[in-house]
Amino acid sequence: MDKLTDAEVGTLVRELYIDAEPDIVFDVVSSPEYVEQWWPDEARYRLEPGSPGELVFRTAEGDEIVQQFSVVESNPPRTFSFRWTHQAGEGPAAGNSLLVTFALTASGSGTTLTMTETGFRERGWEEAELERQFREHVDGWNFFLPRLVTYVAGVEAAS
Repeated sequence: MDKLTDAEVGTLVRELYIDAEPDIVFDVVSSPEYVEQWWPDEARYRLEPGSPGELVFRTAEGDEIVQQFSVVESNPPRTFSFRWTHQAGEGPAAGNSLLVTFALTASGSGTTLTMTETGFRERGWEEAELERQFREHVDGWNFFLPRLVTYVAGVEAAS
């Protein structure tokens, strides 16, 4: 496995063009009923900053992986951000969770979505664990973000 640089491990960024208006894209990246159609198996949270929530992922074996989740900012239709991966019972903070921000910009007849995930280094993981976690998130977003684009197309067609 090749060694990742500090910059690569510090921030994960993906930019996508989505052929839908920012209002629709914002709903799909922020509302639990939409989010669970393209990302986790279940999304339990309110769109109120600071309120606790959970994302539930089911493995092929049927096990559940529950990730803590808390909305940081909800500014329709421009920005939606949240912290996740902190331990149950802990409030989300810079040193115990990752911060994901979806920034949306109108672009032609659609939306440019920039997804940024930060906080890997702040977790205090040993280098090997840091690289493992970062690669796991790279692989995860590379799998789920194309599903987001496909799902938005269906929502757009239905509206």
